[in-house]
Amino acid sequence: MKGKFVLAQTASVGDPAVNLKKAEELAGKAWEAFQPDVLVFPEMFMSFFPWGTDRDTVRSTAQPLEGPFAARMRELAKRYGMWIVFGMNEASADPADRRARNTIVMADDRGELAAVYRKTHLYDAFGYRESDLIRPGDRLFDPIETPFGRIGLFTCYEVRFPEVARDQRRKGADIVLMPAAWAAGALKSLHFRTLVTARALENGVYVLACDQCGADTVGESLAVDPMGVTIAGAGEGETLILASTDTERVREVRRKAASFDQRRPDLYRAEGL
Repeated sequence: MKGKFVLAQTASVGDPAVNLKKAEELAGKAWEAFQPDVLVFPEMFMSFFPWGTDRDTVRSTAQPLEGPFAARMRELAKRYGMWIVFGMNEASADPADRRARNTIVMADDRGELAAVYRKTHLYDAFGYRESDLIRPGDRLFDPIETPFGRIGLFTCYEVRFPEVARDQRRKGADIVLMPAAWAAGALKSLHFRTLVTARALENGVYVLACDQCGADTVGESLAVDPMGVTIAGAGEGETLILASTDTERVREVRRKAASFDQRRPDLYRAEGL
């Protein structure tokens, strides 16, 4: 099974209406240029704020899954007959918790809600505390069957946890999507590229990382194949990049490098990974 994925590297702002207009423009451009099967937007695409923004401001833009932003994104998927994946600032169902959810939504080519994932490993690192703003999810993503292969998913900082990617492979993923808002800083570009490549190579999967770009994030979205080969990449600015996948390539690599099947889980503390 082959697939055409377009990664929409963008610089979102705090206003969902502005980002929705950008989504409509980019969806049209992506369809005109590539006719993709899947269009992927970054983490927190719906509303993205600079470091240091207070919790009430972030929460003020949060919407439920049934809200207008997700509904319009699903309409775009239906209009163009392509799957759309995007990050949103989801309102928490718990009125006692003032934090929002860092959520990834996947809509199929009919505009139906195909999958939802709430980020589980929050970015409490490099002087930042995402957990002050975001309520973590409590389960990893269950990969879904698509016409392009079995798709897994995790979000940004979670690439630093090999167990998360391993879980996706263990559940049968051929392709793993990684919406991101990778914070800029010393060596952060190196970390981003190295970790994405490692997760692809060690698990025999495609990893497609779509990043925010702008003053606080690195951009540099990339797609890596199961052998660790970069098949598409971006620079620092807003752009659309095409990454083609093929599950036959996945099978070929796994025949050559069967490290996943050669694991010795009986020797590992993290049993089953």
